[in-house]
Amino acid sequence: MATISAALAISFFPSPTRVAVATTPSASSRIKRAARFRCCAESSSQEQETSAAPPAPPPEKPARSPPSSLLGISTSTWTAGVAGLGFLETGYLTYLKLTGSEAFCPITGAGCGDVLDSDYSVVFGIPLPLVGLVTYGLVTALSLQENGKDLLPGSDDLDIRLILLLVATSMATASAYFLYILSTKFVGVSCSYCLLSAFLSFTLLFIRVKDFGFERIQKFAGIQLAVAVIIALALTNSYSSATTQLKGTDDFVLEPYETEITTESSPFAIALARHLHSIGAKMYGAFWCSHCNEQKQMFGREATKILDYVECFPNGAGKGKKMTAECAAAGLEGFPTWFINGKVLSGDQELEVLAEASSFVAEGTEQSTEISPN
Repeated sequence: MATISAALAISFFPSPTRVAVATTPSASSRIKRAARFRCCAESSSQEQETSAAPPAPPPEKPARSPPSSLLGISTSTWTAGVAGLGFLETGYLTYLKLTGSEAFCPITGAGCGDVLDSDYSVVFGIPLPLVGLVTYGLVTALSLQENGKDLLPGSDDLDIRLILLLVATSMATASAYFLYILSTKFVGVSCSYCLLSAFLSFTLLFIRVKDFGFERIQKFAGIQLAVAVIIALALTNSYSSATTQLKGTDDFVLEPYETEITTESSPFAIALARHLHSIGAKMYGAFWCSHCNEQKQMFGREATKILDYVECFPNGAGKGKKMTAECAAAGLEGFPTWFINGKVLSGDQELEVLAEASSFVAEGTEQSTEISPN
């Protein structure tokens, strides 16, 4: 019985080998399932962290390089202020040009109207004040953009500064050209608006050159020179057929008239007039030219009759009237114009200047002088 009982007891306990075989697969399965669970849980956690992360901010725009300063004020501010004044001035002149209104000239009287109503106030059929209005407006907008107003998105800082430099160069070139026209085609006539616009243009060029620096701007000297040449050639082509006329002469004809010479001639003036006549010197003028009259008054009644004076508008001035072929062939740029020994003198001249230009030797006169040729 004991043996049977012991055998039964032993049969009820599992064999160690069988236990090991039975338990090993189960534990391995649980480990694998736990491992698979942990992998899935980690992946889910990573996805939640990724989805919860805020989006990356867009890259910031590079900061603009600060403009240089002039008297403690940035050059962009100076440029905007000067261009703004030019915009107001040309806006007023554009209004006058388009409406045909009379220009207000507080300093020089009617000279402003003579210039603004001439052929030189139009470039390729476009009123010159309108061109200035657009140009000053462009400079104002670009300078505000340079100052950080962001009026022109996507523009580069260097591009704006270079464009402002080239525009200022073109404006200064045009102003210099117009000053030449004013001094040659409108002798004795002054235009305050023209002078103001020229001053603003040269000021803008100075400010933009200051912004670049005199050393750095040498890199762009060639481009500036090219722009200046193009502007000068364009204006010359536009004004090749322009003529200087009195204000309003498109509407009426000004009949020729003689101006009375009220002064008496000095012995020096008479001797000089005879000398000028002997060497073939000529004075070209127009009956309506006030400076021509002043030149005659310098010589006096007797001496003026001796001079070789050429009237360029013997048939009158105005609608349908043209200057003589001799004056046109001479290429006159204003009145009066002297041709003396191959020299050209524009404007009324002092008698001493005419004596020097003609190598006049005066003897026994009140203004005795001896001038030797240069």
